[in-house]
Amino acid sequence: MGVNSGDGLAALERMPGYVFRPYHGQEDHGAMAAVRLGCAERDRIDARSVVEGLPTAAEIAEASAELDDPSQNQVLVEHNGDVVGYSTIRWWQERDRTWLYLHRGYLLPEHRGQGIGSAMLDWAESRIRQLVQRHGTAQTAVLGANAMTSEQDATKLLLERGYRRVFGLVELELADLRQLPDDKPLPVGIRVGPIDPSDYRAAWKTVVDSYAGAAFTQRWTFESFLATADSACWRAAWDENHMAGVALCSIRRQDPTVGEVEELSVREESRRLGLGRALLLNGLRCLREHGAETARLYTGTANPHRSYDLYESVGFRRQNVHVRYRKPITV
Repeated sequence: MGVNSGDGLAALERMPGYVFRPYHGQEDHGAMAAVRLGCAERDRIDARSVVEGLPTAAEIAEASAELDDPSQNQVLVEHNGDVVGYSTIRWWQERDRTWLYLHRGYLLPEHRGQGIGSAMLDWAESRIRQLVQRHGTAQTAVLGANAMTSEQDATKLLLERGYRRVFGLVELELADLRQLPDDKPLPVGIRVGPIDPSDYRAAWKTVVDSYAGAAFTQRWTFESFLATADSACWRAAWDENHMAGVALCSIRRQDPTVGEVEELSVREESRRLGLGRALLLNGLRCLREHGAETARLYTGTANPHRSYDLYESVGFRRQNVHVRYRKPITV
């Protein structure tokens, strides 16, 4: 089963002018970026989002290159020869050994309400069932889909089709890095400073250990950590010689005026000592020194460690909420 077969096509055949076709590579990236831009007003997309903004054709090319067999796991919808939507499938294993098969679809607003979105979802689910059979993951596999709370059409469709919300990520912005609060004293014996390459494994382990009891988290190998390492604004807190927490901050490649706090983790035994605040402020100052004017981050809406209080205390304000939905797979 590939792009040209599946449950979605039966419905699509009853809609004159619409066809599904495989992703063709470089020639499609501009049209795919145009679809995302065309959805922006209706779905109230935040172009500066670090979770899901408005990608350029080059960024879509990079994301497509990371897919497993993109010509089979990415489908485009055409209407009278013009690309009006597309869907993408990717998958990974989570810490609890669940295999998550995530599909994400985008459709221009003027083509919604006619069953096209349902046909796209049917194609994705049909393709995922084939992948699950091929991978032998049926015992632990689930369907996943994302939608921001501002994407009312996508949210309605997913709920109607049996998907249920399992968690959300709230995105926050600090609008002006020139206005940061002062530091507070840290306990004796704790210091904050840059992370050198010799500290990479300890930093990775600090992050991984801090998520030990968290649900719905992807397995993160040290090799994956190294592949994206950019430590110019990474900071760690040491309690004597023990790494107690990290702040992994970076400048957004897409917009060097925007900094991102990619990770802020403090080991359980070192929480409530002010390390998180010290790490965050140190990293934000570094971002400012490297040219960033604003900063973004995201965190779980059900975060048990009251991280909102910390982020809002230094000036971050909430933007959108990105919701993950799940549904059992029947193979």
